[in-house]
Amino acid sequence: MDKEWGPRPPYRGFFGAPGSLLPQSDVDLLEFPLNLEYLETEFFCWSGLGYGLDAIDANLTGGGPPSIGGQSASLTPFIRDVATQFCYQEVGHLRAIKQTVRGFPRPLLDISAANFGKIVEQALNTTLDPPFNPYENSVNFLIASYIIPYVGLTGYVGANPKLLTPQARKLLAGLLAVESAQDAVIRTLLYERGMTRPMASYGVGVAEITSHISDLRNELGRRGVKDEGLVVPPEDGPEGLTVGNVIAGDHLSLAYDRTPEEILGIVYGTGNPAQHGGFFPQGADGRIARGFLA
Repeated sequence: MDKEWGPRPPYRGFFGAPGSLLPQSDVDLLEFPLNLEYLETEFFCWSGLGYGLDAIDANLTGGGPPSIGGQSASLTPFIRDVATQFCYQEVGHLRAIKQTVRGFPRPLLDISAANFGKIVEQALNTTLDPPFNPYENSVNFLIASYIIPYVGLTGYVGANPKLLTPQARKLLAGLLAVESAQDAVIRTLLYERGMTRPMASYGVGVAEITSHISDLRNELGRRGVKDEGLVVPPEDGPEGLTVGNVIAGDHLSLAYDRTPEEILGIVYGTGNPAQHGGFFPQGADGRIARGFLA
């Protein structure tokens, strides 16, 4: 049995629905996604509104440190509207999870332009001049957005069969539905711009960048192909009949799954759940993430 799914004693610190007690494994699996939900909240809120969770509801931060490098993005009114909706959706996700499990304070998050720039350079295996800046324009923001929600939704798919209680499964299904919709919106907006070259000096188009980002996540996840760009070889498209790939899925067009170990390797940018970095300079939180760092 994988390390993160091993048997655990009942969780004694929190009662879920009235009269029910969530098992420790359900608590752990519902708390772990808080790391990604905090990250998405901070990035979307800063991009769309110019401020983060502290200014929206400081109680939801749990007293965790402010994020590094967030700023208002230079967006078209339409994309700013989308970013703002995503922001408040993520705030709702934090509330939903914390109403079910105790949770933990927001970890230190690095959402700086420099950090996103490193990820894109790592994906393209080159040094970009000027550096990639997610806050510079709408297309850059969408490319940066492509990096985050998909990782979380694969984690929800992976956690689903491990949950033991209807209460936990219902919450996860609700979270997964909206995260998947966000990813679909991002991919659709990028697909529309797929062959454009927003950064001519880089010599790559939007679709090509998404493929490189997906390849990087596959590499860091270390569990094979669970990520696909907007354009794929015909044999990898739905039913092997289209190169368009506006929604990622396996050979049956089912969502891919990832374990916490894979997710940590990706968001740390190290491929190693025991070596923090990337979006989490001091590591993610929760029993599962801390177990790897320990």
